[in-house]
Amino acid sequence: MGLFLNSNAPYEGYREVLRDVYFVDKSLFLSELVPSFGKRNRYFCITRPRRFGKTVMANMVGAFFGKTNQKDKIFAQLAVAEEKMYNTHLNQHDVIYIDFSRGAKGVKSYAQYISRIENGMMEDFMEDYADCGICRDASVWDALQKIYERTEHKFLFVIDEWDAVFHMPFISEDEQKEYLLFLKWLLKDQPYVEFAYMTGVLPISKYSSGSELNMFVEYDMVTSEKFSGYFGFLDGEVDRLYDIYRRETKAPKFGREDLRTWYNGYYTAVGARLYNPRSVVLALTDNQLRNYWTSSGPYDELFYYIRNNIDDVRDDLVLMVSGERVLADIGQFAAASMEISSREQIYSAMVVYGLLTYTEGEVLIPNKELMDKYNELLLSRDSLGYVYKLARKSEQMLQATLAGNTKIMEEILQFAHDTESPILSYNSETELSAVVNLCYLSARNKYRVEREDKAGKGFVDFIFYPERKNSDCIILELKVDSTPEEAIAQVKDKGYALRFQGKLGEDVKYTGRILAVGISYHKQTKKHNCKIEVLE
Repeated sequence: MGLFLNSNAPYEGYREVLRDVYFVDKSLFLSELVPSFGKRNRYFCITRPRRFGKTVMANMVGAFFGKTNQKDKIFAQLAVAEEKMYNTHLNQHDVIYIDFSRGAKGVKSYAQYISRIENGMMEDFMEDYADCGICRDASVWDALQKIYERTEHKFLFVIDEWDAVFHMPFISEDEQKEYLLFLKWLLKDQPYVEFAYMTGVLPISKYSSGSELNMFVEYDMVTSEKFSGYFGFLDGEVDRLYDIYRRETKAPKFGREDLRTWYNGYYTAVGARLYNPRSVVLALTDNQLRNYWTSSGPYDELFYYIRNNIDDVRDDLVLMVSGERVLADIGQFAAASMEISSREQIYSAMVVYGLLTYTEGEVLIPNKELMDKYNELLLSRDSLGYVYKLARKSEQMLQATLAGNTKIMEEILQFAHDTESPILSYNSETELSAVVNLCYLSARNKYRVEREDKAGKGFVDFIFYPERKNSDCIILELKVDSTPEEAIAQVKDKGYALRFQGKLGEDVKYTGRILAVGISYHKQTKKHNCKIEVLE
């Protein structure tokens, strides 16, 4: 067993995950790889946002196929054990496993970085294939070719985080090109390659514009239907994990629906919705709902992508933060651009990185975990212009609402109307909703705000669920060319207040007041009117 050849590292890595109480069995993925072994189209590249299980799956591939010194039969209990290929392929292949995110101690140059990999592989070959006459000074591909010629042995390559090289500060652009050639010479059209499995975040075309890696078939989350259910958690899988959580946790602090609100919402190419797997597992383990996905820079990462073209995306942000979808032409061509400046390039990159999701020609913010980061962005960047100004008014808007001060509410809404944004033309209730949402943005620090939530006999425009169960609840209904009294009448007639009794199976009891808030806008007079009523 070597550092790269038939290493125990992927086996140990996968065994650690399997031992977790919140483990999800994705092992049937293995049976979908086998038909491509030894075929011309045997090069697979899986691209997904970070923390979507790419390394877990790479470890699983290496652990299952590689000739490792397994001390227990970790796959015997998994779904793949029922597949016909199980006994034929379990631990029967020479696997070369390379994690390109790892470097040598004190590495400060590309030469040091790549030498660790080349030298380590050569040492493994010379130890396991000592009779093949391998020369230490040979290239790794020549050594592999000699092994193949002497023994007819082929190798299965598992390459994790292949694009990590492009984020290392000590590697120059010319050295990045050298790295692409290294991968090409190692893998492309080589007879000793039985199968190559590669993972990364960004599309191959982001870095390889030529033919270096064009042998790979790329499977991303947005356009590729194949493998779409294996990366991220599906609803049924989270249902089972939540059942475990309820059994294993002494005092569960959140409901099943909370997991959906916080971590669901990424769309696959087949239209299925996925949960961020790492966030779900950590929330269940910690018994706490919070943002686990972004570990640093609460809004800087979002701002990085929009900073070159704020004017073209600012109004879209207002709509998306209010829960709307925005039309966008997303394509690999945009994500592959080194210069992210056009609206399409910005959204393409943000989808690839998991900061937005994409479905049916539209982009949207997938869940509360990301929505909170967008809220921080809007409240923190004065370069966003009118959006920042309105967001900063939002704490005053919430306090005026709780105090029943409709005069202040109307003044803030008029201030919003008098800003320069074309979105404030109020041609529809959607635009009015987006602006009203912005005026209540800071309320999300104290409330779970949902848009178009099913309540009673219909759908309410906004419903504010307080984090503290003894705080006031808010139901907000909007009307264009109508009256706030009609909005409140609809709240009563439709029984929207029933939502604060909780959904079936939820252990929820709100003890504060329930405020019905009606807001109307008249296109002719350009005026807003507000009314607040406490519901019995």
